[in-house]
Amino acid sequence: MKPEPARLLARSDVAALLGLDDCMVAVERAFAMHADGTAAPPGVLGVRARDGAFHVKAGALDLDRSYFVTKVNANFPHNPCRHGLPLIQGVIVLCDGATGVLLALMDSAEITVIRTGAATGVAAKYLARKDAKVVTICGCGNQGRVSLRALSRVRALTRAHAFDLDEGRAQRFAEELTTELGIAVDATTDLTAAVRESDVCVTCTPSNRYYLRRRDVAPGTFVAAVGADSEEKQELEPALLAASKVVADVVGQCATIGELHHAVEQGLMTPADVHAELGEVITGRKIGRAHDDEIIVFDSTGMALQDVAAAAIVYERAVRADAGTVVSIDE
Repeated sequence: MKPEPARLLARSDVAALLGLDDCMVAVERAFAMHADGTAAPPGVLGVRARDGAFHVKAGALDLDRSYFVTKVNANFPHNPCRHGLPLIQGVIVLCDGATGVLLALMDSAEITVIRTGAATGVAAKYLARKDAKVVTICGCGNQGRVSLRALSRVRALTRAHAFDLDEGRAQRFAEELTTELGIAVDATTDLTAAVRESDVCVTCTPSNRYYLRRRDVAPGTFVAAVGADSEEKQELEPALLAASKVVADVVGQCATIGELHHAVEQGLMTPADVHAELGEVITGRKIGRAHDDEIIVFDSTGMALQDVAAAAIVYERAVRADAGTVVSIDE
């Protein structure tokens, strides 16, 4: 049997083929399959570099067909300022999970941003207060944009605060998202005041030192901690996790490379103190929000099954549209 040809898909191809709404549905299903045990446990490997890090995430899902994905991402926080290069670069290798045949090589950056924002939206759907209206976004890059778009899908937002160390970037974010989403988005330099009046806070920066403090987070707030995906990264004060209901994407992964890692390292928590994984809440195995005054933190380190779910959408649409470039590496 001759294998089907593989496709090379650039970032522009991925952006044209992967929509946020479809990705949110697929990511929610992937979390549920993880909780149900109908997906093999995903894997992750991290390798440090001088000015950044590489990580490899792998997972498999049986959807309409069986898919296996390995994603190799390079994360170099100084790239934009020092070299004029993207912070995140990488590639996804998509294979047929039943035969091992290579199906596609695709840019990983767009998938990473969209599937991560999708997970934030899904988590907010289950964990944010139903009447949540005000959001603070910490980090006004592409991830912050997708995060706010995803939140607007699941809650009736009326206002958002945009915070970034680069004040110009925060201002551009505010102007663009105000027009796009039809809500009042303002750029702020006072993170403390913004968070204290917010119902939801998303942290999506490359910070290596916490800046979101326990005393600044009001009762009832939902915090999506997105930036920490390696041992060195940190955005939340460990005391905030210890005082909150913590929901992880994958507990073991969060205990190694997420915000949970820092709370465990300081002796404030153990992995057993995590309330649930998101998939357990989605499937009803664990309760999400029990009352309106709870502070709930979603520790989002990025699960490989999210990449599989998103890459499957991209590939299937690429085949139907004959998008990308057909390649052969075995000749």
